Amino acid sequence: MLTSTSETAFKDLFGNFPQSGKVVWIGIRPQTRQPMEVLEETFANFGGLTNDRANKGISQNKRQVTLIQYEHIQAVSSFLGKENIDPALIRRNIVVKGINLNALKDKQFIIGEAILEMTGFCFPCSRMEENLGKGGFNAMRGHGGITCQVIQEGKIKIGDEVKF
Repeated sequence: MLTSTSETAFKDLFGNFPQSGKVVWIGIRPQTRQPMEVLEETFANFGGLTNDRANKGISQNKRQVTLIQYEHIQAVSSFLGKENIDPALIRRNIVVKGINLNALKDKQFIIGEAILEMTGFCFPCSRMEENLGKGGFNAMRGHGGITCQVIQEGKIKIGDEVKF
């Protein structure tokens, strides 16, 4: 089946990004139900981030690393009538600024020395009501970030670019 010129042009749009993103926050959870540990840098290995509870050493796990947009945290803050929200309360590993993470669906991308692949969307859980207060779950709906798998191991640090 032949692809029309307009279909090809439309598909090309999925690869156009106005700018790269930037890592502004990193955190891990060494144990379940424990506070996040805020880091300046981390290492993404096959299985997830070093010392994160989600890192089971299984390279096929689709939820090895979670990312959320800084801009979405600001939206959630607004929905809750708060000035700002500590990223640790959201329980995602990496906060990035300046890129629409949802546009990375089914794509591989580079953060620092690592290559990650988006594997799905990260939906809010009941802990958001506990961490953010009444309405926290609904405020996070549609703004929960993405899940990723590590394709190439490497160091990730604050200030690293998110490139494609």
